[in-house]
Amino acid sequence: MVNRVNRFKEVVVLGRSLLRCILPKQTMVPLAFSSLAIPIIIGGLIFGFTILSMAEEIEMVGSADEKPITKDVQVIDITKLEQRGEIGPSASQNNSTENSLPTNTNKIEAVRYTLGPDDVIEINVRRHPEFSDKFVINQEGKIQYKYIGDIQVSGMNKKEVEDLLKKILSKFIIEPEVDVTILEYRSKVIYVVGEVGNPGKYYMRADAIPVREAVVQAGLPTLSASMRKTRLIHPDESGRPQYETIDLYRLLYEGDLKLNVEMKPGDVLYVPATLFAKIVRIINPIAAPVSSTETVRRAATGGL
Repeated sequence: MVNRVNRFKEVVVLGRSLLRCILPKQTMVPLAFSSLAIPIIIGGLIFGFTILSMAEEIEMVGSADEKPITKDVQVIDITKLEQRGEIGPSASQNNSTENSLPTNTNKIEAVRYTLGPDDVIEINVRRHPEFSDKFVINQEGKIQYKYIGDIQVSGMNKKEVEDLLKKILSKFIIEPEVDVTILEYRSKVIYVVGEVGNPGKYYMRADAIPVREAVVQAGLPTLSASMRKTRLIHPDESGRPQYETIDLYRLLYEGDLKLNVEMKPGDVLYVPATLFAKIVRIINPIAAPVSSTETVRRAATGGL
């Protein structure tokens, strides 16, 4: 790591160049600008100490020690595999029955999201279009199903809604075939705010979403983000916030999946700005009038 004294010297040189760009070139600063010299100097000192403190915390992605990946090589005896029926014609017959079995992917997807108010679903009853339509779940968690009335579906996944509708429609239809599709996910939201590419409200397509997925959807942290001080805010049942600090840098760029906690509906992920970014945002409104006035003066005097 570079010595602190050498870094401070570099910061002093950088600050001197910054002052030369902002202030006039004359040895005597005009009185109109003298009142701004003190805040600019103070801002330069804060800038220097901020750089020193940040330099100790910054870690480059490529600086981490990489361990070589080793794989054990195993010798396979093909004749033994043929005798056990793991390869060859007998194996293909066994695998044909396994491949014909239905997968559980749709069932897993069905139970990952429970319906709630403002969700939009489509109910399709095969061969009976009079019972098929699109429905918006109201604030009571019900849909207004024609010929039947209000049906409570909030808190159910789409597989449970299908089973419920089959049970209800079996009184009117022989062996009803019902398909439920979620058209719009609007009942569960999370908030990603602060120093990210696209802060705002995001609708969830499951009952929980990992922090890494939420940050990626929000456009990843900006250059001014203090990723190591990211805060996850959980509102409890009484409305009081519960805070949890997450090292977003380790999660995104070092692959520490232990920090990839799940966000629940209503959670807020706040990515704060670095101290340097906050200082720049304070100094910019002060330094902008100085630079603009100097530009006008130089234009009027022909650059003298």
